[in-house]
Amino acid sequence: MRRVVITGLGVVSPIGCGKDDYWRALSEGRNGIGKISLFDTEGHTARIAAEVHGFDVEPWMDKKEVRKTDRVIHFVIPAADMAIKDSGLSLENIDRNAFGVYVGSGEGGITTTHENYDILKEKGPSRISPFFVPMMLSNMPAAYVAMKFGARGPNMAVVTACSTSTHCMGEAMHTIGRGDADIILAGGVEAAITPIAIAGFANMKALSTRNDEPERASRPFDRERDGFVMGEGAGILVFEELEHARARGAHIYAEVTGYGNTCDAYHITAPDPDGGGSVRAIQLALRMAKWNADQVDLYNAHGTSTPLNDKTESGVIRRVFGSYADKLPVHSTKSMLGHCLGAAGAVETIAAIMAIERGIIHPTINYEFPDPECNVNISREVIERDVSRVIINNAGFGGHNGVLAIERFKG
Repeated sequence: MRRVVITGLGVVSPIGCGKDDYWRALSEGRNGIGKISLFDTEGHTARIAAEVHGFDVEPWMDKKEVRKTDRVIHFVIPAADMAIKDSGLSLENIDRNAFGVYVGSGEGGITTTHENYDILKEKGPSRISPFFVPMMLSNMPAAYVAMKFGARGPNMAVVTACSTSTHCMGEAMHTIGRGDADIILAGGVEAAITPIAIAGFANMKALSTRNDEPERASRPFDRERDGFVMGEGAGILVFEELEHARARGAHIYAEVTGYGNTCDAYHITAPDPDGGGSVRAIQLALRMAKWNADQVDLYNAHGTSTPLNDKTESGVIRRVFGSYADKLPVHSTKSMLGHCLGAAGAVETIAAIMAIERGIIHPTINYEFPDPECNVNISREVIERDVSRVIINNAGFGGHNGVLAIERFKG
């Protein structure tokens, strides 16, 4: 296997766009959750979300192009462009046939689907947009990024719910490692804050209904947690073969050394209480990375703020890390961003990489009341310390588990 490194970061998030603004907000413990403004929430039990506010897509896409595309495209194109620019890649000087895109979305163009269904009911089938189908497909972010930047290499849109972007990144590592590509834009995007998605998640009792205190609603591992908060955004990373990156003098943020992919095969939404699938995924990543469990410096948790997930994940951490779990810092980026669904793994991996880069572990905000069923070492304050090895864990409805192991590049 060829070695795979990360050389560029691009992010559009509810707390900041671009890696520097995003990291500044994370390290300050800034909250991106508030009242939903994208639609009228009258009648909804959950009326809060983490929206991307004040983001202008027109520097990246003209008005005509914006009208023909879904909100997921409006997030993923800027994030991909940020990642390319951050990497210093000259697209004119690379082999486009060895340049790929692995980008997924759990919900795809759900805004487009919702809007066109309303049109169908109110105005009839003749008024459905001819762009409806390509606007709503979950593969379109990957396809659109490839078209925008001329990436003619391997292209894949993994869709595994909330582990989508983690699997995209892991599969990108394998593809480059076996020599099928030199560069892959990998990550995920989500723009699912719509009436039907909010109602659906709320009716299955997955969402927080702390509507009067949105800034305190996402509280992973806290005893008072009552559900996750929907987020949106995009995270794109440049995955690159080591010698290719070295040859062009690229700045290397980190090396991707491990990946685990398993399934609980248990339930359509609930995690297996035993946590066996997640345990195996973490162990696979550790084995590939050739790390001992006690060599991990930071665990970036799935940490959704739902009662079942956080309890199960805490048990998983105890099973994998044993007594070392008392020392291992655990934090949840979702405490500030909410749950970005298919984009979660990518935006959280960027946070983990910045922890390695800056030597700072961001806090888990709203962690006020320890839960005895979540007996792990939650980092509630900013921690300044050397971070060399990080595990990023994600899980998706259907029992999908995805884990990445990333570490400081050692030359």
